[in-house]
Amino acid sequence: MRIITLIENTPGAPGCAHEHGLSLYIETARHTLLLDTGATGAFADNAAALGLDLARVDTVVLSHGHYDHAGGLLRLAELAPQARIYMQRGAGRDFYHGDRYIGIDKAILDLPNLHLLDGDCRLDEELFLFAGVTGRRFWPESNRELRVAASDGSLVQDDFSHEQCLVISQAGKQILLSGCAHNGILNILDRYRALFGTDPDVAISGFHMKQADPYTDEQWQIIEATGRALQGYHTRFYTGHCTGKPAQERLLELLGDQLHPLHSGEPLDL
Repeated sequence: MRIITLIENTPGAPGCAHEHGLSLYIETARHTLLLDTGATGAFADNAAALGLDLARVDTVVLSHGHYDHAGGLLRLAELAPQARIYMQRGAGRDFYHGDRYIGIDKAILDLPNLHLLDGDCRLDEELFLFAGVTGRRFWPESNRELRVAASDGSLVQDDFSHEQCLVISQAGKQILLSGCAHNGILNILDRYRALFGTDPDVAISGFHMKQADPYTDEQWQIIEATGRALQGYHTRFYTGHCTGKPAQERLLELLGDQLHPLHSGEPLDL
């Protein structure tokens, strides 16, 4: 299996752009796929700079309904019109950070190869999607600022039921991929254990710990408690994007070689 970070918040490979967004390029035995498409079309420019042919992409998984993960979807649909796009039905709703709209371009909902899901879905023996993460263990505090439009037009707390995770089974390994882990990385891992009865070999996800500096004592306590909990998993973690640099540095101190950062244009050592 081959996984390359097409775009992420931090610079990496020479000639590759970076932005507040996430896109992962994945090659398996049967598929060429993307998890998310960043905030703009820059992910596609990076792919070209890396010599990756996005016309070969057959599957796109949208992790949740925020622009920084879906901003390049319309461009991908032009480059690979045959690609099947999978998102939870609720990901097309109107999402806000305060008063700022952060949802997807509604034109995505008219794409002919879009598949709207209602919960878990097995695509084939390699690819499995799950949602339904309801745990609240160390639920990210920054979620409090994120809202969704209710049927009456009012803005209410987002419960992130539109978030989904991808599990790839390959060569006896299980790879878990999430976008931002809005529902909390530990709660996602709890749901994974409930489904599979074990830990993933590798987990790739933002941890949504980014806060306005300075972090409060309570926020540091949650970050450190999360790191200590992750030490108990038989899993190698990759993180970036919404984790935030200070939180990521503290987690690296706790987890050492169990945690690896993501950077634009760089491959993952699986």
